[in-house]
Amino acid sequence: MTGSTTLMRAEMLEAPLRVREQLTRNADLVRAAGERLRALGPPFAATLARGSSDQAAAFAKVLLETRAGVPVLSHSPSIGSLYHATSPRFAGVPLIAISQSGKSPDLIAAAQDAQAQGAVVVAIVNDAASPLATLADIAIPVHAGAERSVAATKSLIATLVALVHLAAEWSGDAGLRAALATVADRLDTAAAQDWGAAIPLLTGAASLLVLGRGPTLPIAGEAALKLKETSGLHAEAFSVAEVAHGPMTLIGAGDPVLVFAPADAARAGVAERIADFAARGARVIATGPADAVGGATLVLPAAGEADDPVVAAIAELQAFYGLAEHLARARGRDPDQPPHLAKVTRTL
Repeated sequence: MTGSTTLMRAEMLEAPLRVREQLTRNADLVRAAGERLRALGPPFAATLARGSSDQAAAFAKVLLETRAGVPVLSHSPSIGSLYHATSPRFAGVPLIAISQSGKSPDLIAAAQDAQAQGAVVVAIVNDAASPLATLADIAIPVHAGAERSVAATKSLIATLVALVHLAAEWSGDAGLRAALATVADRLDTAAAQDWGAAIPLLTGAASLLVLGRGPTLPIAGEAALKLKETSGLHAEAFSVAEVAHGPMTLIGAGDPVLVFAPADAARAGVAERIADFAARGARVIATGPADAVGGATLVLPAAGEADDPVVAAIAELQAFYGLAEHLARARGRDPDQPPHLAKVTRTL
C-alpha cells in the first residue's frame, strides 16, 4: 500500500506515536479519574456519542461490563438535546461523552441536560479547549493532534486507548494496565501490515457485511462506517452471533464478507459462521486467531492475536485503516474529502 499521499494515510500512521504521548501525559489525570469513579460506585454508566465516536462508546461498553462489572447504556443525544427528558436517575451516574471535536451542539446540549440531573460528565475529546471539555466534570484529552482528513483515524485509535486506560484505572485491572504498556508497539506492527490482498475482492463490490463479536464488534461497526464514508461501499456491521438471525440470507455466491475475529471467549462460533458463508460461495475475508479464521477465502495477517483481546481489537482497526485508505483510492475516491461530509457534524 505504497505511493499514497493522502492525509488519511499520514494521520493513520501517526497513531502509535500519539498513543505513546497520550499514555504518558494522561497518567496522573486518568489515575485520579479512575479513583473518583471507583469511589463513586455508580449502579451503571452511560455513553453519549455519534458516528465513529459511537463505535468507541460501544467499545467502552464491552470494556466496562467485562473488566469493571459496570453496566453501560447508550444515552441518545436527542433525549437531552431535543426532548430535555434526561431521567433523574442519572444523578451520580458517569456519562461518558465522546467527541473528537467536542463541538457538536446536540452532544453539548445532551451533556448539559444530564449534568442538570446530577450526572457526572466524563468527556473524552481531542480538543481539550472545546465546549464539551469545558463543561465536563472530568475531561480526558486523547492528544491525537490536529486531524485534517474528514475520515477520522488517529483520533479514534487514541480514543479507544484512552478508554482502555480509563477502564484499567477504574477497575484496578492489573492485566489491563499491563496491556497498555504494549499497545503502542502493537499499533506500530499493525500499521505496517499489508492487507492489500483484499483489494481485488472489494474494489467492485456493491455491498458488504462486516462481522465482529465482543471487543471486535465495535471495530466492525467502525469499519463499516469508514467503508461507506471513504469508498462509497454499502457496508453493514453485525455480530457474528446476530447475523444468522436474518442478515445472512442476503449473502450468496461471490458476495464479500469481512470478519474481525476476537481473541477472547467471543471467538466461539466464528469458525462455524465463516464455514456457513463459505459453503454458499461467499468470499470471506477474515483476520484474527488462526483457529477462528482458517476457513476464510482470504486470511489477512493478524494484527494483535497474542495481546490482550482489547489491544488486539484496536490493532485490527489500525491495520484496517490502511486497507480502507487503499480501497478508497482503488475505487477512484478521495478519502480525505468524502462527498456531503464535514469534519464537525452540527446536529441538534
